[in-house]
Amino acid sequence: MSIGMILLVVIALLILFGVLQRVLDRMALTDRQALLCVAAIFVGGWLPDITLGAVTINIGGALVPLIVCIYLFFHAGTAKERIRCIVAAVLTAAAIYAISLFFPADPVAMPFDPMILYGICGGMIAWLLGRSRRSAFIAGILGVILADVLVGVINWSKGINQAVHLGGAGALDAVVLSGVTGVLMCELFGEIMERIASGKAGEGAIEGGDRT
Repeated sequence: MSIGMILLVVIALLILFGVLQRVLDRMALTDRQALLCVAAIFVGGWLPDITLGAVTINIGGALVPLIVCIYLFFHAGTAKERIRCIVAAVLTAAAIYAISLFFPADPVAMPFDPMILYGICGGMIAWLLGRSRRSAFIAGILGVILADVLVGVINWSKGINQAVHLGGAGALDAVVLSGVTGVLMCELFGEIMERIASGKAGEGAIEGGDRT
């Protein structure tokens, strides 16, 4: 089982035990909706790809995550957040593509799967640009998918007749890792900033009490 599939199982267990309740609330997802998404990605990853001309779409690695992103996008709080989602996704895709240029075309020669690095980097970049958990999740997932599209467009522009595989060939790991990493970074640093802010507020209250 790949790292992406293992991570999906872990996420499902955390949802069942209520550990991710606050994160899901901030992303406008219920436990049932989140579990359904996780199950759809997991099962879809094993189903045959959808072929549309020179493009093949993996159901679990591209189609289902894209549908989730669309749902979250239209449930974003403000128009400003929607614009931030789009900008973050495009910049994340460009960054992932730039990172891929430093690796050999044949991943077999590498000591690790580059998709894992793409996923982690994509999540980190999505967090830096998106900030909110919802924006980071959307940017992380769309960034990986758009990076695949960008590679295909560049190859076609060079006359290379190569099929574009969206979400397949290990990209499911990158999609899952990117989205999860983006949300995890937002949650981690958001919690740290909240604790710092509450600590300063507490100190201010104590100082104010000393003056009276």
